[in-house]
Amino acid sequence: MTTKQHKDHIREQVRTHYSEIAKENSSCCGRSCCGSTTLDNTAITTRLGYTNNELSAVPKGSNMGLGCGNPQAIAQMKPGDIVLDLGCGGGFDCFLAAKQTGAKGKVIGVDMAPEMLEKARKNARKGDYSNVEFRLGEIEHLPVADNSVDIIISNCVINLSPDKEQVFRETYRVLKSNGRLAVSDVVAITPLPDDVQQNIDAYCGCVAGAIQANEIEQMLRDVGFSEVTIEIKEDGKQLIGDWFPGSGMEKYVRPAMIAAVK
Repeated sequence: MTTKQHKDHIREQVRTHYSEIAKENSSCCGRSCCGSTTLDNTAITTRLGYTNNELSAVPKGSNMGLGCGNPQAIAQMKPGDIVLDLGCGGGFDCFLAAKQTGAKGKVIGVDMAPEMLEKARKNARKGDYSNVEFRLGEIEHLPVADNSVDIIISNCVINLSPDKEQVFRETYRVLKSNGRLAVSDVVAITPLPDDVQQNIDAYCGCVAGAIQANEIEQMLRDVGFSEVTIEIKEDGKQLIGDWFPGSGMEKYVRPAMIAAVK
């Protein structure tokens, strides 16, 4: 299998995995998005740093328990901003961002799973979000114009890409000058064993695709970003353990908050 074929294979496996989650009636409970935790979505999301007020402010079904942190906490959004969410899922972070950007702002959610977009658009109609738009696309090839976005957020999605440098290249392209990247993701804290890297369930579960923080920083700087910060969340060890109970995956990865400026 060529490198391109391998990347395409991974991408299709990830697309299928999250399409199935979307079809399973908007919940990860019982089988998990990022593993096999049986916590309900509300419990998962409050552990990630979202408040009960935030959870109650979005349409029912938009919180799918898919994240590993809260990128809203570092995004510094303000009224009038144009915000892009990479891998928007059911629209949860998009709807929260829409409340911060206001009627003069705009939020664009991109996802490669049509089933996720269908769910997100249905949720937007339920909440009457006129300043939110959802587009089908891959984060390696964003359906967004050059220099058109103020802030990019993403929650536990970039680790799923088999071509992360291309993702960062695309984020740099679509951001305006001085635009900001604010991402919650999973990073490796030690090299992953071969058996973990080859485990497609671990890849779709946000572990096997993780790379180390120094690699992420180098990629971001190589494509042109500055003011790069990566804060590894040691208190997220239990979260990883809950995704794959008894597997020891928490020995290899941690949630992290990643920020950069164009």
